[in-house]
Parts: sequence; structure tokens; C-alpha cells
Amino acid sequence: MGRTLPSITQAFLQEQQSLAKFRRALRLEDQRALDDILAASRRHLAAAAYASHLLPFEVMLLAMLVEEHKEVLRLRQRLDVLEERKRAREQHPE
Repeated sequence: MGRTLPSITQAFLQEQQSLAKFRRALRLEDQRALDDILAASRRHLAAAAYASHLLPFEVMLLAMLVEEHKEVLRLRQRLDVLEERKRAREQHPE
């Protein structure tokens, strides 16, 4: 028996191709940002395969949000470290 639905990888590629005109209309830096978040969303294809009740584009958006939130958390952690170092220097000037 053949498959009745495309694989999640095929569906992601189709969704990405459907964004081609949108991508071309963006400025170069925005195209690069879009390419980055699309690449990040592909890292979650295994999880997307389990979310069969969602549409492929919905899964892509969730995966993009996960990756962006991870970056926010990394930046917050770096900021906390820098702020702690600054406080320590202010309390103990050399």
C-alpha cells in the first residue's frame, strides 16, 4: 500500500516552498532571518511526526517559537551572568 499522506519532511519542504514569494519580497537580512528560523524548525521534525493532529505549518510555527524562546533563555542567562559580574565589581572595586 502506498502512503496517503506526505511524510512530515515532505510537508515541511512543501510549506517552505509555498513561502518562496514571501521570502523573495523580504529584505536580504529578513530573508536570512527567515532561513534561520526555517532551518531551526526542521530540527524538530521527529516531534512534528508525533503531532499528526496539527497542520504542518502549525508545527513549523511551534518549532520556530521553541527555538526563538531557547535563544531568549540563553540571552537572559548571559545577561544575568554579566549583571552579577557588574554587581560584584561594584561591591569590590580593585
